[in-house]
Amino acid sequence: MEPARFRQLLGSFATGVAVVTARGPAGEPAGMTASAIASVSLEPPLLLVCISRSSDFHAVLARAVHFGLSVLADDQEVVSRRFADEVPDRFAGVAWHPHATGVPLLAGAVAHIACTLRSAVPAGDHTIFLGEVEDGATFDGAPLLHVRGAYRRLR
Repeated sequence: MEPARFRQLLGSFATGVAVVTARGPAGEPAGMTASAIASVSLEPPLLLVCISRSSDFHAVLARAVHFGLSVLADDQEVVSRRFADEVPDRFAGVAWHPHATGVPLLAGAVAHIACTLRSAVPAGDHTIFLGEVEDGATFDGAPLLHVRGAYRRLR
């Protein structure tokens, strides 16, 4: 299967958009946009997030004890693009607060999820990071979606 064809096929599957966050080696906030996220188990509450090994955030998450997810609202496309770009400080100008675990959570999201990293499994050119959900909150608003290479909204 050619990568372009594979991407086209899976692009037909609409996904939510989230920013995955953790603390870097010096305690600095780090994060990236991700859409390869899925629930795994209810008991215990587990989710997975897939991160490319070529991403600068991969090394941060691989060393983390905790990580967070901010599920983006439909008016946060700019935030999604910022955290998808290779810029020196993705958090510059973005409102956020630390969770009790220290992981950064972005303001304006429709949900915050705080996880403890349980395992990391190599999978092709990505790593599957499995997290146990420790805490979370939902907020009013509709989520930002991504399908066929474009952002979409429910409304």
